[in-house]
Amino acid sequence: MIVICGSSSRDLAKELAMILDCKFILASSTRFPDGECYTRIEGESLNDEVVIVQNTYPDHNIIEMLLLQDAAKRMGAKKITLVIPYFGYARQDRIFKPGEPESAKVMATHLGLACDRVITIDIHKEAVLRNFKCPAKDLKASGAIADYFKDKGINLVLAPDAGAAGRAKDIGERMGLPYDHLEKVRLSGTEVRIAPAKADCMNKNILIVDDIIATGGTIMAATTQLKEAGAKSVSVACTHGVFTGDAIQRLTGNQIDALLCCNTLESKVSNISVARTVADELRTGSKRKGLLRKN
Repeated sequence: MIVICGSSSRDLAKELAMILDCKFILASSTRFPDGECYTRIEGESLNDEVVIVQNTYPDHNIIEMLLLQDAAKRMGAKKITLVIPYFGYARQDRIFKPGEPESAKVMATHLGLACDRVITIDIHKEAVLRNFKCPAKDLKASGAIADYFKDKGINLVLAPDAGAAGRAKDIGERMGLPYDHLEKVRLSGTEVRIAPAKADCMNKNILIVDDIIATGGTIMAATTQLKEAGAKSVSVACTHGVFTGDAIQRLTGNQIDALLCCNTLESKVSNISVARTVADELRTGSKRKGLLRKN
C-alpha cells in the first residue's frame, strides 16, 4: 500500500502512512503564473494499492485531487482509494431554488470516475455517498474526540442543537457521561436564551461537540449563556474546523476554555487525530482483498 497526498491534509497522510507502516509520497504541487495547478507523483511506477489523501476544500483542492487520481492511474496503481477528510460542497445536497445545482452530487460524480473506493469523515449528509459510482463509506470522528477528552474532567456533553444530538449521544456514551442538546428559547422580541434542553449545567465542565464550525457565532453565544448559568468550564470540539476569517481568534478570546478540532483540516487547534480511525478502515478493506503489505 502507498499513501499519497497533495497540498492538503499532509500531517494526517503522514501519520496514516506511519500507522500502516507503508510508503508515503508527497506529490509536488505548484501553480503556473495563470493560477492553473501542476502536480506530479515522483517515481516511475506505483504497481500497488494507492491511497490518495486530499481535501476537496477549498476549490483548488478539487482540481488537484482529480489530477492526482489521473497520475496514479497512469502510473499503474492497482487500486485507488480516495480518503477525503473534509468533503467540500456536501451541504448543498438538494435543490432549494430553481436554477441551483446539486453541488454535492456533481462533486461525488466526478471524483468517483477514476477510483475504486471513497472514504470520508463525518460528511455533512451521508446520503451524498450514494452519488459515488464506487463503494463509499463515511467514518465517524466520535471515537477520536471521546478518547481525547476522556481524562479532561468533562461532566456533560452537549450538541449545539437537536439536529446534532446524535453526535453528543455517541461521544457521551463512549465517555460514560450524560449528554444533551442546546435549545433556543425566545424570551421576548429581542432576547433569546440558549440552554440545555434537560440537563443542569451548574458547576459542570461542559464539552460542546459539532461536525463543522465556520464562524462560531452560535458557539460563542451558547458559551456565554452557559457560563452565566453556572457552568464551571466550556470546551468546544468539532470534526472540521473551517474557521472562516478570524474565527479562531474570536473563539479563543471568548469564554471558551478549550477549542479543538480534528486534523481533517489543519490549523493551530487541530490536535485530535483521526488517522487511526482511517487506518483501521483501510486495513479491514485491504485484508479482505489481500492487498495490505509492507513496502
